[in-house]
Amino acid sequence: MKLNELRDNPGARKGRVRVGRGIGSGLGKTAGRGQKGQTSRSGVSIFGFEGGQMPLHMRIPKRGFNNIFAKDYAEVNVGAIQKAIDSGKLNAKGTLDHDALKAAGLARGGKDGVRLLGKGELKAKLNLKVAGASKGAREAIEKAGGSIEIIERKNPAELAAAKKGKAREARLADKSAKSAAKA
Repeated sequence: MKLNELRDNPGARKGRVRVGRGIGSGLGKTAGRGQKGQTSRSGVSIFGFEGGQMPLHMRIPKRGFNNIFAKDYAEVNVGAIQKAIDSGKLNAKGTLDHDALKAAGLARGGKDGVRLLGKGELKAKLNLKVAGASKGAREAIEKAGGSIEIIERKNPAELAAAKKGKAREARLADKSAKSAAKA
């Protein structure tokens, strides 16, 4: 067999049916669309429309919800950290934080930081700086002779409220300074 002899199996590629090409084609005149009405014309937008009856997707009860205030942590197991150290992707010297774990390919996402989980075995002595750790992970790190520092993340809503309060105070101080200058 040569490259120029390669072919699809017979019938594997079928041309599209060109409708509305005269009475002899079998799909001429109305071209399978019936007569008159919205669906016979182009630009139909009645998918899911049931003639005014409450549509099925609206009749079915809804389940669950997404908490917009939920924290997004990148979860990392201590066993995965040990594996990365053994393979040379991660250096056990110094303090390991979110950036170091991300560079090693362990922490994906996690806009609120890293949370350590206790699955696996840890032999290396590590100094970690993370947003959270499970009880098992903490025990494993301390057993190996390492230390763990938990970072307190400030609530963005509280930060915004504090900033708003400071801005208001600054505005009021500026206003009183201007009125004092005029008088």
